[in-house]
Amino acid sequence: MSFHVRRRDREITDSGELRQVLKATKYVTVALCMGDEPYLVSLSHGYDEKRNCLYFHCADEGKKLVYFHANSRVWGQAVQDYGVTDECDYAYVSVHFSGRVCLIDDLGEKQHAMEVMVRQLSANPEEKLAKIKAEKLARTTMGRIDIDHMTGKKHPNPKS
Repeated sequence: MSFHVRRRDREITDSGELRQVLKATKYVTVALCMGDEPYLVSLSHGYDEKRNCLYFHCADEGKKLVYFHANSRVWGQAVQDYGVTDECDYAYVSVHFSGRVCLIDDLGEKQHAMEVMVRQLSANPEEKLAKIKAEKLARTTMGRIDIDHMTGKKHPNPKS
């Protein structure tokens, strides 16, 4: 089932602008479902624009992994919140995306994923990346969300 943005004047149609939001935000909220039980989880992430995917890391056990294994389809949201404007309107930019999640086993891809994440989330990425040890990375649970659809919406003047 597909829906359109009700307020066409606020729809983001430029794919570059949608991608920029995913590169600028520090976390996304992802909706998971197992049977008829929904579950929301927020994930710090790194967005890889070339591969159009989000990378994340997590514990090696827990509810989100159980949900991921039961149903790899996800729906997510990233929001840039600018607060209330002078006109008492709410300023924001939001991107919704759908895709499939998979866990990463390949050490080379884990290294790439960690680089993408650290460069997006850290003020001193090179310093942090220098401290990552291959042995620890091999034991780290990492995942990827391959995005197949994005849509966005924004206040006409989000930074007012």
